[in-house]
Amino acid sequence: MINLTVNGKPRPIDASVDLETYLMSFGLNLQFVAVGYNGEVIRKEKYAGLTLKDGDVLEIVRPVGGG
Repeated sequence: MINLTVNGKPRPIDASVDLETYLMSFGLNLQFVAVGYNGEVIRKEKYAGLTLKDGDVLEIVRPVGGG
């Protein structure tokens, strides 16, 4: 069991996966997502090569339309 904190909430996952796979499991369009990983903004090109591990903290931000 891997324990993550995502947008301030605990989110356990069964096994370690890369960041890209994790984000895609939510049906997110990666073109419109920004991710903070342990306090650092991660470039989209690095999502697939970054393996999530116990204790990691993610901030996932998506644009919101409005007027």
